[in-house]
Amino acid sequence: MTWKPNTTVAAVIERDGKFLLVEEQTSQGIRFNQPAGHLEANESLLAAVTRETLEESAYHFTPTHLIGIYRWHSPDSNTTYLRFAFTGNITGHEANRPLDTGIIQALWLTPDEIRANQTHHRSPLILRCMEDYFAGKRYPLELITHYE
Repeated sequence: MTWKPNTTVAAVIERDGKFLLVEEQTSQGIRFNQPAGHLEANESLLAAVTRETLEESAYHFTPTHLIGIYRWHSPDSNTTYLRFAFTGNITGHEANRPLDTGIIQALWLTPDEIRANQTHHRSPLILRCMEDYFAGKRYPLELITHYE
């Protein structure tokens, strides 16, 4: 059997001191997450985070920096994730756009609200990515190469 991690992307987006999160229905109940999801076949990481942000939150997102790359093993699903977290800019909003299946709503929360709800986070990566963002971790997108 071949082992491989699940490659995911996430958007850490701040606006007016609040961060964009999505509330979603999961197998563990209702959880909070950054707009995030799986890399699809033949898709670049930048295209994936742009797509996932739109599908889950109805916000158009343009990544400007990589915050970090995170490996996390979920004991609940016995799955290992390799997450690429990006920050960037909101460039539009489609208020009437239907959200992905399982997404209840997109919402803007303060850092204190996010920290206070850790027991409802989908993974520990949510807070870790946000803390790395606060620490000023920003890496150029040129670190990532996508061959067609």
